[in-house]
Amino acid sequence: MAEFKSGFVAMLGRTNVGKSTLLNLLVGEKIAATANKVQTTRTAIRGIVNRENSQIIFIDTPGIHKPKTKLSEIMIETSFGILNDIDLILFVIEATSEDIGRGDMKILEKIKEANKKTILIINKIDLVKKEKLLNLIDLYQKQYNFEAVIPVSSIKEKYRDIILDEIEKNLEVGPAYYDTEEYTDQTLRQLAEETIREKALMYLQDEVPHGILVEVEKMKLNKTQKNEKIYNIEAVIYCLREAHKGIIIGKKGEMLKKIGQAARIDMERNFGIKINLKTWVKVKKDWQDDNSVVNKFKLT
Repeated sequence: MAEFKSGFVAMLGRTNVGKSTLLNLLVGEKIAATANKVQTTRTAIRGIVNRENSQIIFIDTPGIHKPKTKLSEIMIETSFGILNDIDLILFVIEATSEDIGRGDMKILEKIKEANKKTILIINKIDLVKKEKLLNLIDLYQKQYNFEAVIPVSSIKEKYRDIILDEIEKNLEVGPAYYDTEEYTDQTLRQLAEETIREKALMYLQDEVPHGILVEVEKMKLNKTQKNEKIYNIEAVIYCLREAHKGIIIGKKGEMLKKIGQAARIDMERNFGIKINLKTWVKVKKDWQDDNSVVNKFKLT
């Protein structure tokens, strides 16, 4: 029988390259907010994959971008700060890149400094021709000695085992760090906040979503009149401006209702329990530069 392996795998990449979508595919559960907007992930989210001979703990880090607020600085600090404590890096890039851009080069420099085993994942290959892909692979292989280069389209299930097999091959013999029934170390409260924020990202206009902070203020397990378990969740969506508040609530409260309804459906499916969700919108100016708020996003 093969020896059991385990390890921590960091997912690094620029904003919007598809890391969270890839994480959800690999873990097989919805744990990371995914939206076609930059800076979706704000904290390092752990996803756990239990296989017959291994346990792989993924850390999906915030996308690398140019910092403009204290929150942005902490997000980048989180992404690079974990490199000393992990066993393997998944470096995710886009196949549509013509060359190695400044953001990807900065990540490569950090990978070189850490001198860690790294697998290069080239995402969105369905958008480019083979010649362009081969040229991109050549450019990156000249920069670093990757353990493997795997071109993928992260929305396709067939790539899951290819990536997991390659990761397992590069891990050391070790114990299971988490219970084999677990797929994330996030609390239900954190998952609820992520889900609500994802739906806001999905439905709102571009200028609003990244000024949004979601906090679950109450989460209580109760029973319905039919004696079924139900979570009563009360959450506040904070935004930066009064004008944004109106957009989030929408005409006659329709937008807030849409966000809440979509979040509730997702949570009921993921938690396997009925959800009663109530949401409010409040203005919290400059929260992205408020230490008492942004320190919550530091890696723990």
